Amino acid sequence: MQYDYDLFVIGAGSGGVRASRMAAAQGARVAVAESTYLGGTCVNVGCVPKKLFVYGSHFAEEFADARGFGWDSDRPTFAWDTLRDNKTREIERLNGVYGNLLAQAGVHLKRGRAELVDDHRIRVDDQIYSAGRILIATGGWPVVPDIPGRELAITSNEAFYLPQFPERVVIVGGGYIAVEFAGIFAGLGAATTLIYRGPLFLRGFDDEVRAFVANELRKKGIDLRFSTDVTQIEARSPNQRRVHLEGGEWIDADTVLYATGRVPNTQGLGLERLGVALNARGGIRVDEHYATSVPGIYAIGDVIDRVQLTPVAIAEAMCIVNNLFTDLPPRSVNYELIPTAVFCQPTIGTVGLTEQDARARHGDVDVYATDFRPMKHTLSGRDERTLMKLIVHPATQKVLGAHMVGPEAGEIIQGIGVALTAGATKADFDRTIGIHPTAAEEFVTLRTPRKSA
Repeated sequence: MQYDYDLFVIGAGSGGVRASRMAAAQGARVAVAESTYLGGTCVNVGCVPKKLFVYGSHFAEEFADARGFGWDSDRPTFAWDTLRDNKTREIERLNGVYGNLLAQAGVHLKRGRAELVDDHRIRVDDQIYSAGRILIATGGWPVVPDIPGRELAITSNEAFYLPQFPERVVIVGGGYIAVEFAGIFAGLGAATTLIYRGPLFLRGFDDEVRAFVANELRKKGIDLRFSTDVTQIEARSPNQRRVHLEGGEWIDADTVLYATGRVPNTQGLGLERLGVALNARGGIRVDEHYATSVPGIYAIGDVIDRVQLTPVAIAEAMCIVNNLFTDLPPRSVNYELIPTAVFCQPTIGTVGLTEQDARARHGDVDVYATDFRPMKHTLSGRDERTLMKLIVHPATQKVLGAHMVGPEAGEIIQGIGVALTAGATKADFDRTIGIHPTAAEEFVTLRTPRKSA
């Protein structure tokens, strides 16, 4: 049968755009449908604008630190609308870049909401297209729990476009988005409270890293409320919210941001009607080669509810193109060694196993760790510390994990990720000459392990 396209992609985020372009480069006839913005979450309401806001939130501390280096000036004032609007212009520029990339690759862009008619046909608004294969890459979407007053809260989507900067912010959640926005709002001058129902945020990260970050955030004046749950949000005035907590306490704020997770964006795609299997959170179930339960339909990225990271979606996209449009052996992503950064302040960088996971898998492990005052703060006077940590298999001396909390941790851990992917041992780290004076050199000068537990 002759189809309109060899591949029809639903969703023009990072994964969908990469799959579209690379499939077209292999000679496939490709179309991609998008109902909102090109570039998906990362470009529009995720990684890119968030990192720009993180940059902006650092300056208050930089101005204060400058005095220790001889710079004496009044602290400049902050204009929220300048940061917000400059960010928006950059996002609009990137939207244009993504559109040009698709056009130059020969990919047909369909603007509108796509829905599966059957395993080879897709409806976009009132038009129906046919395709040999269909790839779903619709990403995720933030959710707010069903509590009284939930409509008074915003999510990370709206946080990038606030008409006015709030003086008081309550953030609810314990994942990386909540922690990052706590640093952003506090750094820009808002009185910030972070509420999490668990005993400690950033579940899944190394426990020592989690506790270290909590201590550093408290130093910055962020009010951390653990083992606390919200029962209701109340409007006290058009611009004031009261957040009611278990036990009868409340907190007044101008803005309440819920960052309690994102769910796969599968609503309205017609998946259930076709029998595409979903998990309990609505994520699309796929096999090791990203095939769904319906032949000819595939899925990648946040919508499959595995690892919600942009580079992972891009890597999955490259696997899909390799598997469907080349004669090369089938590929899938190795999810074991994915370098990750959390752009809180100070930043977390991590790759490989946490100490807890390493002990669960291997029993005793060697742990090399150090925490210290960064050289910069010997003159700035700031009470901020850096943590570095290596997890090593005692028998093979293979480095199982590396973790850091401190300035530029993401930049440093990226290089460490290469080493771990290559199978580096502690001896490889030991014989590597450090760059002095840097924080990064600490990773190659750690000599004495803690006593194994």
